[in-house]
Amino acid sequence: MFWRSVVGKLAITILLLVSFVLFILTILLLEFFEGFHIQEAEKGMMQTATKVSVLVEQHDEKALIMETTERVKNPASRVVILYKDGTIWASDTTNKELLELDANWLQNNEAINQAMTNSEPFNKQIIIPENDVEIMIVADPLETKKGIVLVYQSLDVVDQTKAETTKIIFVAAGIAIILTTVFAFFLSTRITSPLIKMREAAFDLTRGEFNTKVPILTHDEIGELAIAFNRMGRQLKFHINALRQEKEQLSGIVTSMADGVITLNRTGEMIITNPPAKKFIQDWYYENGRVFDEMNPLLPEELNQILQKVINGEKEVLQELSLQGRNWVMIMTPLYDQSYVRGAVAVIRDMTEERQMDKLRKDFIANVSHELRTPIALLQGYSEAIVDDIADTKEAKNELAQIIHEESLRMGRLVNELLDIGRMEAGHIQLQLESQNVDNFVNRVFKKFERAAAENNIHLQLTKKIRKDEAVFDADRLEQVLTNLIDNALNHTSDNGNVHIFVENIEEMLYIEVTDNGSGIPEEDLSFVFERFYKADKSRTRNNKKKGTGLGLAIAKHIIEAHAGTIAVKSKQNEGTAFSLTIPQNKKE
Repeated sequence: MFWRSVVGKLAITILLLVSFVLFILTILLLEFFEGFHIQEAEKGMMQTATKVSVLVEQHDEKALIMETTERVKNPASRVVILYKDGTIWASDTTNKELLELDANWLQNNEAINQAMTNSEPFNKQIIIPENDVEIMIVADPLETKKGIVLVYQSLDVVDQTKAETTKIIFVAAGIAIILTTVFAFFLSTRITSPLIKMREAAFDLTRGEFNTKVPILTHDEIGELAIAFNRMGRQLKFHINALRQEKEQLSGIVTSMADGVITLNRTGEMIITNPPAKKFIQDWYYENGRVFDEMNPLLPEELNQILQKVINGEKEVLQELSLQGRNWVMIMTPLYDQSYVRGAVAVIRDMTEERQMDKLRKDFIANVSHELRTPIALLQGYSEAIVDDIADTKEAKNELAQIIHEESLRMGRLVNELLDIGRMEAGHIQLQLESQNVDNFVNRVFKKFERAAAENNIHLQLTKKIRKDEAVFDADRLEQVLTNLIDNALNHTSDNGNVHIFVENIEEMLYIEVTDNGSGIPEEDLSFVFERFYKADKSRTRNNKKKGTGLGLAIAKHIIEAHAGTIAVKSKQNEGTAFSLTIPQNKKE
C-alpha cells in the first residue's frame, strides 16, 4: 500500500512536518497581527486625540474645532470633547452601532476623571453599557486641564481587518501545503527511485542473477550505496563460484573415493552418500530381507545405534561390521555447529581384501602343496604297487594305471588353471571377441546341462529377454564361465530343487544370472568365493567327494573382467545363491 512504501512514508513525513510548522507559524502570525492591528488602531486614535486636543487648546471657536475634528478623525470612530465645566461635544460616525456615550457615564468614569486630574493619556478596551458593544477608547487630557479629548471606535473594524489577514494567512498556508506535497512526492520519488532499482536487483541476486548491476545516477550517499551494492554483487558472484567449485571438487573427491562416505544429521537422515556407501546400504537391505527405496532410504539400525553413541558421547566411534561375508570398518565422527553436534560423517572401509590378502599369502603355498600332495601320493603309491608286482593280474594293473592316468590329468588341469590365472592376472589373456547370436549360444549351453539336471531330479529353467539378437563376446570363454556357474548350481542343489538361468540382451549390455535354491554359501565365505582354491564345504554338495580344483570361480571372474564386465554373488544359507554377470556392449570390435 502507498503509505507503507518509502515514497509514502517520506512524503507523509515531510507533509506532516511542514503542516506542523505552518500550524505553529499561523497561530503566531494571528496573535501578532491581532495585537498589531489593535496597536495600530490605538496609535491612530491617539494621534487623532492629540491633534484635537491641540486644536482645542489653540482655538476657542467651537465651530472651527468641530469642523476640523470631523476632517481629521476616522469616519468609523467618534470623538468626544469633555470640558471641565461639564460641556460635552461628540462627533458623528459612519458606524451606526457606535452610539454616543452617556454623559453621566463620562462624568462619573473613574479612569476619565483620573486622566483629567493627572493629565495622563490612557487607552482601554471597554463595553458600552447600553448595547454591550466592545470598543477601544483613548483619552488625551488638555494641558490647560480644562477638559479631555476622547476617541473611540468599535472593535468590529479590527476584527474585520484580522479576518482578512487570517484569510490571507490560511490561503498562503494552503498554497504552501500544496507546494510542499508536490515537492515531497518529487523529492521522495527521486530518492526512492534508486532504492527501488536496488530492491529489484536484490531480488535478481536471490534468483542467482549475479550479473545484475544498479545504475549510478547520483554521487551522493545513494550513489555510494549503488557502488557498494554493485561491488557486493561482484564479490557475491566470486564467492558463490568459489563455493560451487569447491563443492564440485569435494563431490568429485567423495564420489571417486574407494571408501564409503555417509553424511548424517541428528535424526539419522542420510544427506550425502557416495557409490561405495550406497552399495553397503543395499547389501544391508538385502541381508535383512528388506526392499531398498532409493527415494527415501532408511539408515541401517547398526549405523543408527552408532550415530546415537556419537551424538551422546560427542566423540569419534570406531566399529567393525560384517555384511554379506565381508568385513567393514566404520569410523563415525561428529559434525559440530559451534558447540552443538548437528550430525556425523561416517567413513566405511571394506577391509575384506586386506585381511584376505594376508590369509591368502599364507594359504597359497599350503593349498598348492595340498592339491599336489594327494595326486603325487596316489601316483607314488600305485606306481610302487605296479613295480612291486602287488597287482598280479593284468586287469588290476590296468586299473592302477587308469588311476595314475586320471590323477596325472588332474595335476595337469591344476597346473594349466594356475597358469591361466597367472596369465590373466598379468593381463596376458587373449579374447576372441566376435559378434555372436545370443539365443543360439544360450540354448547350446542350456542343452548341455539338461540331461545332468534331469538325472539329479533338478528343474532347470531358462528365461530369455533378448531385445537385440547379437552381442560381442568370446564364446568359448563365456561358455567356460557359464559351465562353471551352472555346474556349481547343480552340485549344490538338492533333489526337486530349482536352477534358473536368466538372460537379457539389450543395446547397452548382456546380463546373465544363474540362481538356485540350494544350500547357499555361508556369510563368512561370501567374500572368498572368487579367490583361488576356494571350495564349498563338501557336506553341502550332492555327493561327498571333492570336485574340481577350487579355481573355477577365480578364472570366471578374470574372464568377465577381461570383457570389461562385472560378476557378483548374493547368497543366503539354506535359501540359495544368485551369480550375476554383466558384459557391456558399448565397445566396438
